[in-house]
Amino acid sequence: MRFIHTSDWHLGRQFHNVSLLEDQRYVLTQLIALIAEHQVDALVIAGDIYDRSVPPAAAVQLLDEVLHKICNELNTPVIMIPGNHDGAERLGFASRHLSQAGLHIISDLKQMTTPVTIGSVCFYGIPYNDPETVRHSFDTDVAGYDQAHAFLVDQIHQVKSADQRNVLISHCYLAGGEASESERPLSIGGAEQVSVESVQGFDYVALGHLHSPQSRGSDRIRYSGSLLKYSFSEVTQRKGVTLVELADDGAMTAQHLDLKPLREMRVIEGEISEVIETGKVASYREDYLLVRLTDRHAILDAMGKLRAVFPNILHLEKPGLINLEGAVINGPEKLKQGELEMFSDFFEQVQGEPLSQAQLNAIKATIEEARSEAV
Repeated sequence: MRFIHTSDWHLGRQFHNVSLLEDQRYVLTQLIALIAEHQVDALVIAGDIYDRSVPPAAAVQLLDEVLHKICNELNTPVIMIPGNHDGAERLGFASRHLSQAGLHIISDLKQMTTPVTIGSVCFYGIPYNDPETVRHSFDTDVAGYDQAHAFLVDQIHQVKSADQRNVLISHCYLAGGEASESERPLSIGGAEQVSVESVQGFDYVALGHLHSPQSRGSDRIRYSGSLLKYSFSEVTQRKGVTLVELADDGAMTAQHLDLKPLREMRVIEGEISEVIETGKVASYREDYLLVRLTDRHAILDAMGKLRAVFPNILHLEKPGLINLEGAVINGPEKLKQGELEMFSDFFEQVQGEPLSQAQLNAIKATIEEARSEAV
């Protein structure tokens, strides 16, 4: 049995008010090609298919196109569960009918003990849930995410057969996992974390929620990570999917397959003049950029100047400015600059030279006069 494990597509997501739908379509086309190339027996999607519970129409259309190509044209079954970003009821609409076409959506806790069986492998899915939902659905007194998740996994352990290969699909935050800024917290203060021990006893555990590809506890317990980089904290991560093979003798292999983005996400640092000069001949001009300027003085229309070279710059940082006395102004202190400092910065940007001492004295006198009149 060979299948691809993926998660956290977040279709319809925007990043700094820029739609990523074109970028998502680009990598999903590669995913379809990987399914055909490796002749997999199934595709597993471990939650967060959409970015919000009521997705935009264009995101729904993209998912429909992708699933049609996988299920109908490649004849490859798809098994998916909702994540915390998905609306489980909407995602699971018509799931009983769609299963006949090879699309298996496990969107209700009542479905989790009934496996999707492909060949000799049983796939059990746990839709994203919270402790209150588990207490209500099973009349149990579980106290938190860890207890609730352990309770649900135990329900599956009670019905699964040791004579078959068993795969668990879950959307959760395993303790010790490497998180990213783009993940929506499941609760406050880390209470959403569940123990690795609760997911032991399966041939493979396909996890969703954390956006960095990683294994937890053993190679059999893995996060595939998101399809794309969804925050600048993820610039060093290798995005892709996981190819899993379960051998008849009980062996398991998992291989990360890279996906190449339409536009990379980068952080660039330097003075504005050198950043612009380098950008004129750089191959990354179209990438999504965070630019961190090291200039010590305020810059007039810095974003406009940078966008003339980098059309997809999304965020600009100025870590340190200096005041007239030469002290570095950091963070909130930037907002506390007085009228004199701000006018001096503006004058230098427009004229290309600092205020003379006579001009400085004149501006000081004007500011003091204005303040006295205001009182």
